[in-house]
Order: sequence, then C-alpha cells, then structure tokens
Amino acid sequence: MYKRLDRVHRAVPVIMGAVTLASVAVLFAWDARPALFCSDAHNLLGAFPLAMIALAYLWYQSVHRPSREEWLKAVLLAIAFLFWAANQLWPNLPQAILFNDIAIALFVLDIFLVMVGWPATSPDESFAETYSKPEDPADSAPAQSK
Repeated sequence: MYKRLDRVHRAVPVIMGAVTLASVAVLFAWDARPALFCSDAHNLLGAFPLAMIALAYLWYQSVHRPSREEWLKAVLLAIAFLFWAANQLWPNLPQAILFNDIAIALFVLDIFLVMVGWPATSPDESFAETYSKPEDPADSAPAQSK
C-alpha cells in the first residue's frame, strides 16, 4: 500500500507539469490566433502555467523531502512564480508592478544562491549542470614506451 501511495505522490508533480506544458501550448495558440479566444483570455492563459509550475515544483520537492534550506529555496522560487502569475493575471492593478518587481527580486536571489552554492547540500544538477571529478593529470598522460 505504501509503495503504491509513494508512486502516486511521485506521479502528481509530473502530471501537473504535463498539464502546465499543455497550457503553454494553449498560450501559444492564443498568440497564433487571438480571435479564437475571448478578449481577456491572455491574462489567464499567461498566469495559469506560472502558478501551476510553482505548485508542481512544491509538490515535487515535498515528495523528495529536501533539507530545510532546500525547502526554503524551493518556496522562494515558487513564490516568485506566483508573483509573476499575479502580475500576468491582474496587469491593471496598481500593485502589478510591485508583483513583477518582487518576482524579479526572488528570481535574482534564487540564481545568486545557486552561484554562491547555498545551501551547501544543493547539487548543481538543479541548475541543469552535472558534476564530474577533475581528471588526474597522471591518469591522462600517454603511456611512454621504451
């Protein structure tokens, strides 16, 4: 029973991610043919994938049980996406510029934390990089024959 539940918990963020990708396709459909949609559809179509990916990422992190610092970093990133979504959904609100600026600040903070290596347990894979041990020069030297 537990393994089945665990599989479901792991599948949910992937399903949410797939729904998010499908919503991006609908957003591009609006770009190609805006006349097919109601006049204010773009605000919702722009906000929905941002909010969905924030929620999917939080769910993904909860399944993987990161350290407290990693969890904090994930929450900061999700909040950035949610502020960006709010800016997209309500662009005419007086606070829209503030929402956008908060999103920018949080995205900048997230990348800065990656660059300085915080938290220390954070692997570079989260930034689409992989680590490989540097080669020992003695291992790469060609064998000398006598």
